[in-house]
Amino acid sequence: MGINRMWYGMKPFPYPTLHPPEPWSPPPRRQRNREKKRPVDRKVMSDSLVVCEVDPELKEKLRKFRFRKETDNAAIIMKVDKDRQMVVLEEEFQNISPEELKMELPERQPRFVVYSYKYMHDDGRVSYPLCFIFSSPVGCKPEQQMMYAGSKNRLVQTAELTKVFEIRTTEDLTEAWLQEKLSFFR
Repeated sequence: MGINRMWYGMKPFPYPTLHPPEPWSPPPRRQRNREKKRPVDRKVMSDSLVVCEVDPELKEKLRKFRFRKETDNAAIIMKVDKDRQMVVLEEEFQNISPEELKMELPERQPRFVVYSYKYMHDDGRVSYPLCFIFSSPVGCKPEQQMMYAGSKNRLVQTAELTKVFEIRTTEDLTEAWLQEKLSFFR
């Protein structure tokens, strides 16, 4: 009974008075000699990954193709010259539909295509976008795929194109596919 009364009926023990705690603050940070991080220069990064250069004649052809005045569909097909390690012109076409272009692409080898397409917008406007199409069919030699993939960014920069698409089989290249891709650009 004495114990119960001690716990329940008595005043608590007088504890030594403690000063109220100071407000909490995080410990001071260790000072390091930290240099400011430089922003990543994507152009430098992508240039360092180049596998093949672009042929100077092809650069000139792409520049002229960009500013052409004709209003028909046209295409430039490019390939990698493995011996020279350079992207070169394979063929040039005028007045070619996407289905005809599909027939010109090899089924088992990668190719780059710059395609000028007459595009009818939903509101009736007509535009002539330049599309970069990277054809990298399934079943290519891995060495070939790496050479083309490593050269793609440099070629896109050289041609100064923004509409970049990739197909894994030549059967994917149809007018409906191209219109669907271009519908995202206004």
